[in-house]
Amino acid sequence: MESILSDLEKRILAVLQKGLPLTLTPYRDMAGEIGIEPEQLLEVLRRWDADGRLRRIGAVVSHVKVGLSVGSMVVWEVEPDLVGEVGRTLASFSQVSHAYQRPTSPSWRFNFYTMVHGADSDEVDRTVRQMSKACGVKKYCQLHTKRELKKVPPTYIMGR
Repeated sequence: MESILSDLEKRILAVLQKGLPLTLTPYRDMAGEIGIEPEQLLEVLRRWDADGRLRRIGAVVSHVKVGLSVGSMVVWEVEPDLVGEVGRTLASFSQVSHAYQRPTSPSWRFNFYTMVHGADSDEVDRTVRQMSKACGVKKYCQLHTKRELKKVPPTYIMGR
C-alpha cells in the first residue's frame, strides 16, 4: 500500500472529511467541489477500499433532530456461535442505529452492543424487551444515555 497521497487524493480526502453533503447526489457534489468527474472520485474510493485505506463511509445522524430524544446502549451476552444470527436479528430493528460485536474479558462478558433509540424511556425499554424476545438472549444490560457528546468526523488534511 502506497503511503504518500497524490494531490488528487489529498483533495478527495479534504472534501470527504467534511462529511457527505445533504443532497440526493453527494458523490457528484463532492466531485464537483474539487473539479473532477464523479467516476474519478468513486475510482479512488474503490481503490482505497480495496487496499484497506478506507474502511467505511457512514452518516452521523443526530437522533434528537429526528425525534428520537432517548437512547440506550444495550450490551448483550451472546453465545459465540450465535453472534451472527443474533446480530442480524438485533440489527433488523428500526430503532437500532449501531450493532456490533466486541471482545469480552473475565470481568465483562457482554460481547454484542446495540444503540437503541426512542421518543421516550418507556419506548426504548419496550423495544429492548422485544429485541430480547426476538433473539432469545436474556442476559443484557441497558446503559442509558445521560447526554450526547459532540460528534465530529476525523480531520486528516488541514487548511484546505
